[in-house]
Amino acid sequence: MNRLASFTLAAAGAALCLPAIAQFAKKEDAIKYRQSAMFIQNQHVARLGAMASGRAPYDAAAAVANAQVVAEISKLPWAGFAPGTEGGKAKPEIWKEQPKFKEFNEKLMAETSKLPAAAGNLDTLKAAMASVGDTCKSCHDTFRKD
Repeated sequence: MNRLASFTLAAAGAALCLPAIAQFAKKEDAIKYRQSAMFIQNQHVARLGAMASGRAPYDAAAAVANAQVVAEISKLPWAGFAPGTEGGKAKPEIWKEQPKFKEFNEKLMAETSKLPAAAGNLDTLKAAMASVGDTCKSCHDTFRKD
């Protein structure tokens, strides 16, 4: 009976891992996916940052539109960090320190989810962008190669 239970648990565990592995045909596909999501996110964060810092004129409608993209796109890259997808600019520590990495990505999603509401006012946008920037920096300092 113990063997049957062990086999059942092992099979269930393997089945749960299949969706993450099956998303990408090759490791390189996962790396390209996460880098592409981060690139798009960075483009929109840079637009918000330019407005928040005064390098670009503040436009509430454009700020909200960009903030909405950032809030949504921040949910995407994490699927590209599945087991066996090491490489790219990601440090190996991501796969060794999964709880810490997950904490960082959850914090990023929480902070970026606040951006659309904050983007309608320049002062609240500045504060929200500071929090998002600190969150990005913390993760990159810990888990991204130069």
